[in-house]
Amino acid sequence: MFNRSYYEEVVVVRVHPELLEQERLPKERVRSKIWEERFEDINVFERHLWRNGTILVKFFLNISRKEQERRLLERIEDPSKNWKFSPGDLPERTKWSAYMAAYAEALAATSTGHAPWHVIPADHKWFAHAAIAEILYETLSDLDLRFPRLTPAQQRELAQARRQLGRKRPRRR
Repeated sequence: MFNRSYYEEVVVVRVHPELLEQERLPKERVRSKIWEERFEDINVFERHLWRNGTILVKFFLNISRKEQERRLLERIEDPSKNWKFSPGDLPERTKWSAYMAAYAEALAATSTGHAPWHVIPADHKWFAHAAIAEILYETLSDLDLRFPRLTPAQQRELAQARRQLGRKRPRRR
């Protein structure tokens, strides 16, 4: 499970180009196609995971600007949530439009058949949780997971191992 992870490089860094300078990339690497190349790298990495049997389920929890404000105020006003508040959230909030544009481009560029994004309306946490649970349930159900069936030869090997360990019948639990 990744929480943000490599997507920060195509969202936060996009909104804060000064961070790109701090990455110490070779000058020839920092050019107009850097974002397309980073999207391509993400897609290649996720395709590699998928080709090797990893199921990718990506969620973007989309809250409105108004709901973000409500949650920030709640973090300030509720002593049990004070620890969640970061003064750095306030200047970032002024870049709302830039973040929304960066998210939209990142989601569009990195939603693929093997790794689609699920954009979840998250102003109401109960709804977001229910939607995520449903998607995860369907994804896991589609895997049709079962214990492997033993061949007759494997069953004989188990019986032989049981005899070697001194038990004639399996104990009931």
